[in-house]
Amino acid sequence: MKKLLLIFCILFCFSTYAQEQERLFDSEEILEVNMKFSIKSLRKDTNDSTFIDSFLIYTTPEGTLDTLEVGLRARGNFRKENCYYPPVRMRLKKKEGKGNLFDGSRNLKVVFPCSSGRNADSFIVKEFLCYRFYEQVSQYTFQTRMIRINFVNEDDKKGEAVNLLGFLIEDDDKVADRFDGEILENKMIAGMVLEDSSAIRHDLFQFMIGNTDWSSLYQHNMKILKLDAKTVVPLAYDFDMTGMVMPPYAQVSNLVAIKSVSERLYRGFCREEEMMHSIRGEFLAREDLLYGEIERQAFLLPPSEVKFMNKYLKEFFEILKNDRRFDFNILSACRTTE
Repeated sequence: MKKLLLIFCILFCFSTYAQEQERLFDSEEILEVNMKFSIKSLRKDTNDSTFIDSFLIYTTPEGTLDTLEVGLRARGNFRKENCYYPPVRMRLKKKEGKGNLFDGSRNLKVVFPCSSGRNADSFIVKEFLCYRFYEQVSQYTFQTRMIRINFVNEDDKKGEAVNLLGFLIEDDDKVADRFDGEILENKMIAGMVLEDSSAIRHDLFQFMIGNTDWSSLYQHNMKILKLDAKTVVPLAYDFDMTGMVMPPYAQVSNLVAIKSVSERLYRGFCREEEMMHSIRGEFLAREDLLYGEIERQAFLLPPSEVKFMNKYLKEFFEILKNDRRFDFNILSACRTTE
């Protein structure tokens, strides 16, 4: 009897350990999923608190199919209004995300391609890569995972499936849980209040990918993570309106003095120069890692896009490696007021 009990305990512990090792964001493999819903209904019948019922079929790590009941709603601003496929917030029904790949990830954001055009997947891959870049230079980031979506739009009378690339983004509260912190909602946070080193890493990253479409004060394309009573750090997201991604719809705000998203403009605040140089050194030390991220996803991109991303990244590092250019583009360009 004791022997049987021991065997059972070993098997149970091994099973539990295996489950813990196969969480959603632990793998870099593309997750195969099937989704079916009405885009019209998603736009018309959902809001911040109203979801439509649907399902998600995914391929488990063992290669079998599993079906989860989910609720979906449209999210976002610009892409919700201007893209054929709006971004989606997905919530697993109660008990659906237990003891499987989605354990601990009940709430997720799903990023679809903006259009159904031929190059739409390329822009998705490039935006996904921006999240990967950020993971290389900052501790405080959203976890992501690339997915291949076999999608059926219920508005299509033929019911034909299309194959799309997309990616999943970790929920805000899960990021806060990972760092034992709190997401500050609906609060205006001045840029100078952010913890210095984290803010510089964020600001240099945004400069690196050619992004000016963010604001800490209005929490635009940024969440603020409170770590303790005195420490708040930025959590960046939404990197489509950038020089690194360059989708056809990309546009520059009339509040910044550039004409194209491909132009870089440093929008960070001035900090101690010694710290600015220290973070500059961190980025330089990670140069090969950043090029490596592009190389890992190159099989999903046309060669011309791979060449473009490498060139755009190289231009950033040329600025960092040149004292005069770093001073002109960063140290002399940083902001002193909101």
